[in-house]
Amino acid sequence: MKKLCTLFALLVLVLQVQAQTGNIKGIVRTSDGEPAEFVNVGLKGTSLGATADKNGNYHFKNIQPGRYTLVATLVGLQPQEQLVVLLANETLEVNFTLQETAQKLQEVVISANSNKYRQPNLSSSLRLRTPVLETPQNIQVVTNAVLADQQVFDMLEGVTRNVSGVTRLEHWDNYARINMRGSQIAAFRNGMNVQMPWGPLAEDMSVVDRIEFVKGPAGFMMANGEPSGFYNIVTKKPTGLTKGEAAFTLGSFQTYRATLDLDGKLSSNGKLLYRLNLMGQQKGSHRDYEYNNRYTVAPVLKYLFSDNTSLTAEYTYQFSEMSAIGSNYAFSPNGYADLPRNFTTAEPTLAPTKIHDQSIFVTLQHQLDEDWQMTGQLAYLNYDQEGSSLWPTAFDEAKTGILKRGTSIWDALGQSKQGQFFVNGEVKTGFITHRLLAGVDMYHKDYFADWSQSFELVGTEPFNIYNPVYGKVPAASLPVFDRSSDLRSRGVRYNQGSAGIYVQDELRMFQDRLRVTLAARQTSAQTVNPYSGITNDKAFTPRVGVSYSINPAVSVYGLYDQAFVPQAGANFEGKSFDPITGSNTEAGIKKDWFNGTWNSTLAVYRITKNNVLTADPNNPNFSIQLGQTQTQGAEFDVRGNITKDLNLIFNYAYTDSKISKDTNPDRVGTAQPGISKHISNTWLSYQVPYAPLKGLGLSLGYQWQKDRSSWYVFDGTQNSLPDYFRLDGAVTWQKDKVRVSLNVNNLLDEYLYSGAPYGEYFYWQTEAGRNARLNVAYKF
Repeated sequence: MKKLCTLFALLVLVLQVQAQTGNIKGIVRTSDGEPAEFVNVGLKGTSLGATADKNGNYHFKNIQPGRYTLVATLVGLQPQEQLVVLLANETLEVNFTLQETAQKLQEVVISANSNKYRQPNLSSSLRLRTPVLETPQNIQVVTNAVLADQQVFDMLEGVTRNVSGVTRLEHWDNYARINMRGSQIAAFRNGMNVQMPWGPLAEDMSVVDRIEFVKGPAGFMMANGEPSGFYNIVTKKPTGLTKGEAAFTLGSFQTYRATLDLDGKLSSNGKLLYRLNLMGQQKGSHRDYEYNNRYTVAPVLKYLFSDNTSLTAEYTYQFSEMSAIGSNYAFSPNGYADLPRNFTTAEPTLAPTKIHDQSIFVTLQHQLDEDWQMTGQLAYLNYDQEGSSLWPTAFDEAKTGILKRGTSIWDALGQSKQGQFFVNGEVKTGFITHRLLAGVDMYHKDYFADWSQSFELVGTEPFNIYNPVYGKVPAASLPVFDRSSDLRSRGVRYNQGSAGIYVQDELRMFQDRLRVTLAARQTSAQTVNPYSGITNDKAFTPRVGVSYSINPAVSVYGLYDQAFVPQAGANFEGKSFDPITGSNTEAGIKKDWFNGTWNSTLAVYRITKNNVLTADPNNPNFSIQLGQTQTQGAEFDVRGNITKDLNLIFNYAYTDSKISKDTNPDRVGTAQPGISKHISNTWLSYQVPYAPLKGLGLSLGYQWQKDRSSWYVFDGTQNSLPDYFRLDGAVTWQKDKVRVSLNVNNLLDEYLYSGAPYGEYFYWQTEAGRNARLNVAYKF
């Protein structure tokens, strides 16, 4: 309440002085009269800019009166300028006509490659209409161009290197577990929370337009205020341009991959648009008998009822056939890194695990008027897995390396139904512009899993980790799982339903230089757990933020947000888990450099979380609920065009995450599991601008982590992990529409791994040694 009173007092003060402003708007067209989408219109000598939409419209609001030069630019086109004089309370209409035809403009857009590492605006699925620079929160956007340059295949690979403080923890090859600010963050897709207990299938990058990492709670989203944040996968949508790209990749470990991206119109009047992405992949591993073969089909249709109304329907089907889950783990009673990095417990005759992942999103958008828009979205997701997992049952007591290998059934079915409706827009009351957002969202998630059948892999001779011999398990000894009954009847069920309503008002004052955000969310949730029964939770969570533009290129901000996250499950004794509650306090400074060609963000934060789950060290298959954790740290991100031919991503994060309250006093003050205190990443990409080497590109990047705690650690000493350093590089050549890329990962051929102690032994996952991927892409 003290914080709210202080903010309201500030509002009273700023209302005393307000200057009158004006607006500038217009339409950009090509010489044949067609709208010129994607053209940038800027006010010369400032960092203010706008991008023409699909109808060629651009708009500057609340501009201080004065003399301005408007510049319409697009890489590959000659800039156009117009001198204007703006009076107070005036709305100027300034139109541009480019000399190029619509077809020529499309060719320019396709070939443009400027500022490919920086995205100044958020996707509409995040519901905010405020640019990243003015948002009172640390939000980082990873563009599709970055993913392509690094040859990232899916969320299990190097996406996390592009954002400060983000790491990927151990995985089972079917879903990505991403940590940030001290805990796991939720997976979102197009603004929908798609997180399941063990899912969804890690998204393939062939369907991804961008990935938005939102740090800290975001009660206006369907995150129910997860205090660490979430990542939002934004899938590719039709653009209205007729274009396409085909790409082929060959790589180490018998990797073969092909993708096709088609974008265009299905009707002569341009109202029915489509996007189709196809991917097929065969990928091995540095471990024998380990593979992950996948294909993806992702069609999208968009119908434009009018200039103001559109309906988009997208379907994504991902299929994965992989080796038995868990084959990527190594085990030893004598410590980490005790075995070669190609060690595996898999057998060549084990049946594969197969996953069918389907999703349908239907989105209706309607522009009510120039300032107001409403959006409705429905989604259905289905995750169907049939397979098995590997995990040891015991080592011999003499620690000679004799390992009993266990395998169990792992069938899973996850179904999620979701809906959301929200409106956002602007209204002016006196001296204040209100940027409003209000909406409702709800979801219902069912997850069924069967782990009930387990066997021991019995070979003709004992399996010794120090001298493994494979192919000695007779066919008669291989597990045969009983799937005669439906998974819903033989599996355990986790069920959760949630509904929420929220409202947010961003009050913009002093020609939009000062922005105060006041928001609140009411959430109710019901959780059904097979071990603890039914729990009902509800919470009211406020949000207060302040952002101030020192000048058009620099803003400072502060944020206070509360969190509420219902939790499924129960501990070893069958007691259900209480919901996570807590708060986040954050402050930062953001700056655009050299007219926005690159930007930087510096943020500090403190997150307090109650009722956090972690693995039970006495019962590793269960979790326990800690009393309280506190995470605080600092983050620094830089991304964009440092010079015309040099792109840079650099980030550093300091994370201090400790247990602050617990029923066991010995654990208080120890590091939280799975935390790296220091994380830094860099990716530098340079394009040679001079003949005869023009078209040649060189890239180099590292990933560095220091003071790593393991996943099950409670002491931070002998069980901690060593420092991590990985160096990657790439060489590219581009001419016209052809691009050839050679990426080499782990250039120093380091033995890299992550893991944890597990009872009387240790487990860890190794990364591949030096490996390469060669990609050839053609745009048309």
